[in-house]
Amino acid sequence: MNTTALDERTRETEIEAIKQVVAAVEHSQRNELPDAFADLFRPDAIWTTGHGRRLFGREEIAAFTRRVLPGAMKDMTPVYEVVHVLFIRPDVAAVKVRQRYLTLDGRPVGDEGSPLYVMSKEDGHWRLTACQNTQVLDS
Repeated sequence: MNTTALDERTRETEIEAIKQVVAAVEHSQRNELPDAFADLFRPDAIWTTGHGRRLFGREEIAAFTRRVLPGAMKDMTPVYEVVHVLFIRPDVAAVKVRQRYLTLDGRPVGDEGSPLYVMSKEDGHWRLTACQNTQVLDS
């Protein structure tokens, strides 16, 4: 049984829904909305930050984000781009993202990020489930 097979129309619909979650990540980061960011995760999610900090569960993710996000975007704006989606099952996807930070006038700030978001479809909505942020050195 092939559990990864999706017809093309369903695949396109699901990829668009996944892109909307990534856009919500970008929006919550750009607008420094830690609770909106945390709400994108499953309650039992795992997140490893770009500097290797491991966070377990939405509450721990929310507490960390409330500490680090306010004020972090005052001189820059994040840009997130979905670059690849691998459906592990129709309701589970590995999503590779290109993450960039730009000055308010559009110049790159620092190195790119290359997050991997494992997402699961819960009650009809895609949720961040197991995520790893990775800094790309010398990008």
